[in-house]
Amino acid sequence: MGQTEYFEDIGKIGKIEIMAVGNSIRELSRLRRSYGTGRWRKLKGLATVRLSDGSIFSAELRWYEAHGIGKKELRIKHLID
Repeated sequence: MGQTEYFEDIGKIGKIEIMAVGNSIRELSRLRRSYGTGRWRKLKGLATVRLSDGSIFSAELRWYEAHGIGKKELRIKHLID
């Protein structure tokens, strides 16, 4: 149930876990094409987010990250009540 609407993270991302690294990432070739080569990792973590309608939730976030490139494609996986 990934959310596609706009959101802003209003707290630090905590409980960060690495889900996949390098060739274990299905989207690796697309990431390299779009953002450049690097040591890509897929991560998940928990943060407080504000949705576009102003409501505030805790959420599980997922994103890709590479050294020297930064966080890319940050998205909400689950909203936590």
